[in-house]
Amino acid sequence: MTLHQATLSPGCGCDRQEMLHALISIDEALARIAAHASPVGRTEAVQVGSALGRTLALPVRSRSMAPAFDNAAMDGYAIATSALTGPGPWVLPVVARIPAGQETTTSVAGVVAARIFTGAPIPGGADAVVMQEDVLRDGDVIHLSRRPQPGLNIRRAGSDLARGVTVLDMGQRLGPKEIAVCAAAGAGIVHVRRRLRVALLVTGDEVRCTGGVREAARIWDVNTPMLTASLAAAGVGLVVSAHGADDLAGLVRQLGDMAAQADLVITTGGISVGEEDHVKPAFMALGSETLFSGVAIKPGKPVSVGRIGKAYWLGLPGNPVSAFVTWQVFGMAFVRALTGEETGAPIRRHVVTASEIRRKPGRCELRPATIAGFDAHGREIIRFDDATHSARVGLLSLADGLMFLPADAECLPAGALVEFQPFCQS
Repeated sequence: MTLHQATLSPGCGCDRQEMLHALISIDEALARIAAHASPVGRTEAVQVGSALGRTLALPVRSRSMAPAFDNAAMDGYAIATSALTGPGPWVLPVVARIPAGQETTTSVAGVVAARIFTGAPIPGGADAVVMQEDVLRDGDVIHLSRRPQPGLNIRRAGSDLARGVTVLDMGQRLGPKEIAVCAAAGAGIVHVRRRLRVALLVTGDEVRCTGGVREAARIWDVNTPMLTASLAAAGVGLVVSAHGADDLAGLVRQLGDMAAQADLVITTGGISVGEEDHVKPAFMALGSETLFSGVAIKPGKPVSVGRIGKAYWLGLPGNPVSAFVTWQVFGMAFVRALTGEETGAPIRRHVVTASEIRRKPGRCELRPATIAGFDAHGREIIRFDDATHSARVGLLSLADGLMFLPADAECLPAGALVEFQPFCQS
């Protein structure tokens, strides 16, 4: 593969106002979400085993050292290395048996050994554990031919965690590995922000429940199951899901009712400027505040954000790929802001294009792409379709994330460096 220098302009290029008129850049849109969306106030104490996906409202500190005592790192024999005189080999009587979970008063200060098992406390006088494969057991004695180093196969108290130290900070989202840290620190209860309440309204007279009866000129509802799954993966609570009314008055009632019971109202469709697009007029009829309407991206240009009373509103496009892309970028930003999550934001990284790209400049393009391997310099190579199609869902399952194509780039050669954001899995 021919390698080229990066062709990226500063930023993603999507903030060139002379090209975009009233549209704002991705970074500006994300900054407005971060500036206006504050974390939900109420917190609750939950069992650590039930805290998956929740965000810490208070830091977690270790209640004791970990390990809490010196213990054996493997099955073997605890001995005092200082008692081994001469060049060896040595014969040591086995004076005790120490299983895990059992306290012991045994001492091995002399030329003796104690049979010990992984995790068991180290007996007094011992400073090494010789693995069972390195000794010859003969009745009640062992034969040891090599002198072990002091400290061999011993896990020292506090070598993992010291008592009272902060192991997780406030704002940390709890995944399986973070829950493991909490458990190791003795935190059976953790204080987290309450689960977000989200309402979902999918519009479109042509939409029918997938798998059901579908008349001519109707389409399956992709957005409801897709976004329901996305919300579940993000650890938020879906309090209500509905299909949008087919008239302005009905939408005004639905949006008002949803805003009264949710922290975030998500709608799909109805936010363009067509005669059948009623969501934005309904939003305005409620006296709501608009934070932005329209971002210089492809797909998903009409994406909009605002407030309806105390709830936030995220208006996604109706085409499924556009809805998925804008959820990944702006929906997850809302989740992080409203839960007070300080970590876990998607990190864009540079990757190498596998083939040439020709496109119409003007908007930053977010194109689904697949990691295909590495080049000779160890950089990730991505493959992608020849264009972004906002309604083609069929190949979405093969993509690993989004390739960011600068707004002013009309042609990128194979081997160009572009930004890549992996899809949020949780």
